[in-house]
Amino acid sequence: MKEPVVVAMSGGVDSSVVAALLKDQGYEVIGITMCFNLPDSSTSRPACCGIKAIEDARRVAHKIGIKHYVLNFKKALEEKVIKEFCREYLKGRTPNPCVRCNQHIKFDALLKKALSLGAKYLATGHYARIEKIQKSKFKNQNYLLKKAMDLKKDQSYFLYRLGQDQLKTILFPLGNYTKDEVRKIAREFALPVADKLASQEICFLPDADYRRFLKAQIKTCIKPGPIIDKENNILGQHKGIAFYTIGQREGLGIAGSYPLYVIKINPKNNCITVGKKEDVYRAEFFIKDAHFILKPRKKKVALKVRIRYNHPEAPARLVFLKNKIKVKFKKPQFAITPGQSAVFYDKDTVLGGGIIDKILR
Repeated sequence: MKEPVVVAMSGGVDSSVVAALLKDQGYEVIGITMCFNLPDSSTSRPACCGIKAIEDARRVAHKIGIKHYVLNFKKALEEKVIKEFCREYLKGRTPNPCVRCNQHIKFDALLKKALSLGAKYLATGHYARIEKIQKSKFKNQNYLLKKAMDLKKDQSYFLYRLGQDQLKTILFPLGNYTKDEVRKIAREFALPVADKLASQEICFLPDADYRRFLKAQIKTCIKPGPIIDKENNILGQHKGIAFYTIGQREGLGIAGSYPLYVIKINPKNNCITVGKKEDVYRAEFFIKDAHFILKPRKKKVALKVRIRYNHPEAPARLVFLKNKIKVKFKKPQFAITPGQSAVFYDKDTVLGGGIIDKILR
């Protein structure tokens, strides 16, 4: 009897190849495309989960001979992702909605739906690997989340909030492939999306302009305020703290004798502080909402930490205090940004992570 598996089909080449591979391997594949009632992109890059994406997913499902359904997750996206996205920017923080989407939409709401349909697994086109430990030294911790073999495409950073119960019911078939190999497989299966461009990173920003999105969502909450230097001298006026992030240089609208960067955002005073590039480097911070796939037993642990998706991980030490966790980098890092995720790695294995909360020094 074939094992049933639901594939989250976005209409892109990655998830389409996942569906084709699993069908070829003998699984009973059911394709599900999540719909958020979102407009298609006005740019050359396709919007994820828009009308065109749904049509492409249907074409692929028909091509490989599998059932395909479209489910509306608009309410869940608004409640779990978009509202938090707006709240964080109003607090002067820079959120990562893809982390929350994976946590609350793909691997919670969609996973539950897949299991309710009788599927044994939910498969996605993420570039990451799941490895079962034969003899685990951790109680009830039998699965590892690891980086993809193609480090240029590795998406393990966005998946650090997965738990053991989720990992045992998830498949990442692309973890051992490169993007070029995936394109080649798509052509071998004659998939109609083999040469389709990759979708943009944030699906609910069809034109990739988060500032325009925020204006539409929370315009009345955004207020202009002062831009100051480290000596509290007023240098100009910002358009609203929601439109700025730590380390930003462009779009400040002020001039100085040296390049100016955002080094601090103070939501209480509706104020932005700017300084030199070296002022953006920091080494210590607290995290909140920590989550561990494999929790260290020691109170101080040396590992590597990544503070942004496109930022290389760097040596750091985790210090477990009474009610919080402090991260101390060996060397200062550029633009440690509240609201972003700090993800902890032991070589190619994800231990866990948390939300950057307060910068210390």
